[in-house]
Amino acid sequence: MLRELHISNLAVIEDARIELTHGLNAFTGQTGAGKSLVLGAFEILLGLKSVKNMVRPEAKEGRVSGVFELNDPLIVEAIAELADQEIELGESLLITRKFFPSGRSSVSINGLPATAIMLKRIGHHLVDIHGQHDHQFLLKPSNQLTILDNFAEITDQRKHFTTQYNHLRELIERKDELLASQTLRAQQLDLFEFQANEIDDVDPLLGEFIDLQQQHKTLKNASKIHVDASNINAALYESDSSIISRLEVMTHLLRNLTDLDSELEPLEEQVRTATITLQEASFEISRYIGRLDSNPEQAADIESRLNQLNRIIHKYAKSSDALTEDPIEAVINYRLRIGQQIEELHLQDTDLSHIDKQIDDLSNQLIALADQLTSARREAAQNLKPLIESQLIDLGMSEALFDIQITSVDPTPDAFTSTGLDMIDILIQTNPGQPFRPLRKIASGGELSRIMLALKSILASSDRISVLVFDEIDANIGGRLGSVIGQKLRNLAHANSPAKSRKNKRKTVKTKPQHQILCITHLPQIAAFADRHLRIEKSISGRGKSRKTSTTVTHLDGKPRVEELAEMISGHVLTPTTLKQAKELLETAQA
Repeated sequence: MLRELHISNLAVIEDARIELTHGLNAFTGQTGAGKSLVLGAFEILLGLKSVKNMVRPEAKEGRVSGVFELNDPLIVEAIAELADQEIELGESLLITRKFFPSGRSSVSINGLPATAIMLKRIGHHLVDIHGQHDHQFLLKPSNQLTILDNFAEITDQRKHFTTQYNHLRELIERKDELLASQTLRAQQLDLFEFQANEIDDVDPLLGEFIDLQQQHKTLKNASKIHVDASNINAALYESDSSIISRLEVMTHLLRNLTDLDSELEPLEEQVRTATITLQEASFEISRYIGRLDSNPEQAADIESRLNQLNRIIHKYAKSSDALTEDPIEAVINYRLRIGQQIEELHLQDTDLSHIDKQIDDLSNQLIALADQLTSARREAAQNLKPLIESQLIDLGMSEALFDIQITSVDPTPDAFTSTGLDMIDILIQTNPGQPFRPLRKIASGGELSRIMLALKSILASSDRISVLVFDEIDANIGGRLGSVIGQKLRNLAHANSPAKSRKNKRKTVKTKPQHQILCITHLPQIAAFADRHLRIEKSISGRGKSRKTSTTVTHLDGKPRVEELAEMISGHVLTPTTLKQAKELLETAQA
């Protein structure tokens, strides 16, 4: 409920602090006193009205703030989802909107900055205003559907449908993504498979390239190596003056000398060892020369293999993220990577087939669930129609006819909405011979307010918005009908209807918190039913150019309230008769 409304420097309202109560709060006052400003303050507070040119003359800023009590956990949850995470929600909610002569405004919620968009969204869960087509929750087809579902007691089924619907949308989005990328995936798959086959045909081995490079270098210089190696071998062994021949002569001479002087034996051993070492070197060089001569085609084979390896190194070694000394290792790493991508691309094609099946299965489930929702809605609409028409008769609209138009679209994956396959529109025929028209197109503010009151009276246990504002609900009606409307407003404000299931007869029920109703009226028959009566009064002070107009809001009780009702009955003349009538009217209404 709205516990307090504080208005500062709004047009002719300099400062008004309005304390409200549970139940029915009635605002009365003479024409032009500023009742529309109070309604405007509500709209400004909820972000529904422009603040341009609304600041009181000579004031630097205007301000409207409201303190709401949050009694419904579901409303708290809904507001928490809309509000910024930094905004803490407790048992109350303080909304403040400042506005300036420039037309600029600022919003704060529980002391923290907020946006006008956030304020408007939160306001939809706090207050429902009826009268001038400004903020009419029940006029929106989506909200009408929610109300009908609450009346039909199928909210759990609807939530289940919404969950499955969201899953379907995720699958469809995934399918669209896969289809959109199908051509690109096919191109990528062709490329990766070609590259993989090209690398596999070469079948490179780690270390192979480095070894072949060395062999190729050797074979490329084979002639020079052969000549130089042969010269070395000749110098060591093959010529008559070879080093080994000379060493053998030296060894023979030293062996003779050691017979004469044993001191030369170590030297003789050294020369003999050197001779053996060089003989072994000569043998290895001879073998090396023999190998060069025995593989004349090896150079061609090595060069051919190197060409194969160089081709894939040039194409793929730089594509690898790995930095290695062996370029073949980089090629192999790239081959492993595209192998994984080939598997993933094949899996995505498999996913597409799997998703198609999931979409078909889930669509069939949703069709069945949507049919259940549609059947329940059509039954509820038929049950609701006579109840509303009965209320409209009480409210002076005896010729009005009420209907709920439910249109169901053909079930396809793209036709589903989060609430099923149904579109709803509440239709009203206000006079015989006139066509049924959507509720949102009803022109008369007072007529619209009475229709809203009828709906609210029936759907009180289904409606979670606890603060209702009615303006012009008494337009073009007399005292007798005013008493009926006043009684209905009071009944609605004090409704504590348990939301009991008619189908499964649940034993555990929750009590619906009572509504708080704010009603702007000119009929004493309505004002008398109020739990709190507030008078809006305009006064003029000063003289000449210094004259100022001010509007005040006063809580009436006891004698002042009786006098206000008497003035509303007879005009401005108070007589014992009108005072008695007012007192009796108040006592009867409050009984």
